[in-house]
Amino acid sequence: MRPVLYILSFLALIALGFWAYRENYATQAALKDVEGLRSEIAGLRESLAVQRAEWAYLNRPDRLRQLVDANFDRLGLMPMEPSQFGTAAAVAYPAPKMPEVSFTTDVQGTITTEEGL
Repeated sequence: MRPVLYILSFLALIALGFWAYRENYATQAALKDVEGLRSEIAGLRESLAVQRAEWAYLNRPDRLRQLVDANFDRLGLMPMEPSQFGTAAAVAYPAPKMPEVSFTTDVQGTITTEEGL
């Protein structure tokens, strides 16, 4: 009986060692994937920061004013003034659409006041 127990213990030990070996390599692969994703995220954040800086550079008011002056004949752009805007009262809002009644209800009885009770 003892030799069978020793053999089963040895096989269990080998199986656990194999399982630990596979888990170790699976964990290392997952860590490499995470590191790759982190570096990709860092690259995308850097790219986004560069694009935001370019957007801010291209939308400088003095640069836009020069573009308007250079293309005035072709575009006909004028400076914005408060008189060009309307008031909120001038906005025509659509009338609310009432739902259609698809059934009728018959009510029978009498209407009484509290004094009549």
